[in-house]
Amino acid sequence: MLRAAAALLIPLAFVSACWGGAPGGDDRSTASITVTPASGSRNVEPNTKVRVSAEGGKLTTVAVTDSDGDQVAGRLSEDGTTWTASRFLGPGERYTVSARAVDARGLASTAEATFTTLTPTKRLRTMVSPLKGWTVGIGQPVVVKFKHAIPDRRAVQDALQVVSTPAVPGAWYWIDDRTVHWRPKEYWPAGTKVTLRVRLTGVKAGEGMYGEEDRDVSFTVGRAQVIRIDVRKHRMTVLRDGAVIRTFPITAGKEGFETRSGTKVILEKHPAKRMQSASIGISDPSHPDYYDLRVKYAMRVTWSGEFIHQAEWSTGAQGRTNVSHGCVGLAPADAAWLFENTRIGDPVEVTGTDREMELGNGYGDWNVPWSTWRKGNA
Repeated sequence: MLRAAAALLIPLAFVSACWGGAPGGDDRSTASITVTPASGSRNVEPNTKVRVSAEGGKLTTVAVTDSDGDQVAGRLSEDGTTWTASRFLGPGERYTVSARAVDARGLASTAEATFTTLTPTKRLRTMVSPLKGWTVGIGQPVVVKFKHAIPDRRAVQDALQVVSTPAVPGAWYWIDDRTVHWRPKEYWPAGTKVTLRVRLTGVKAGEGMYGEEDRDVSFTVGRAQVIRIDVRKHRMTVLRDGAVIRTFPITAGKEGFETRSGTKVILEKHPAKRMQSASIGISDPSHPDYYDLRVKYAMRVTWSGEFIHQAEWSTGAQGRTNVSHGCVGLAPADAAWLFENTRIGDPVEVTGTDREMELGNGYGDWNVPWSTWRKGNA
């Protein structure tokens, strides 16, 4: 591929245009224009930026358009001799370049070029959370997922940027080979405005794998609410802006089905959800731990199936003992209030068991020490 890239530096022949002529003779411009990639090039790697240069004169006009006729932005050097595109090329595109330069006498030269970029075997696009316009809790990470495993994590990560008002320190960390999260050092300040900038077009993430997406996704952080659950004391405490606003008796996972300790984040909210013991490997209706229930006010905190939800059948145990299969159960009125007053992204801090929350089982980001997280793993 390197040899192919070198071949793209062949200068274009130019077409002369008369602009007044010169006394006593030659009315041809001495300005020559070179376009890289060269006209006629095929299968150009998308991680290339168009470059137009003038020798013996200065550029006055450069226009680069893609297959849809959209203009490619770029910047002209201070001396007016070089124009460079501001972004990589898109995969599977046909580009047209038109340029004009003038020499010291004001005589013009023009150049036209067309070339195509290769069609990748894998196209890189993002699945993002939160979505545009959402308002989330203070524990919500910025989540970017990909369909394919990413060989060159660094190249992809460098094409992603998180900006916020107010600005806060934060960093990216790969949860697995298809998922990367950005989180601040501490919970987001309430009211923060956040924008994820995706600039993946043309980025090479692996052999035959190129990005084809540029977009911005903005969201807002809501009020500062934290849910704290003490499994040993069978108690939930809800804090807003640092002050306790409600406490509830709860029941959590019994022996053999202990609720995970650590910081979790509200992932989903369901007014009603069917829950089956098959999700924990119990499919036999005669098994003492078999269940098939439709529960109200279900708030997911792990992908493996831990929820906070209404559990009217265990009100006698709530505040006294743990009887669930890992979920945190509340009385109907308490569950209704919590559901109404909880956002996706609210942190849930659980203590009281030896079973630890896993990084990728939900948003376990806050359990990784900042000293480790900020170093990254790209």
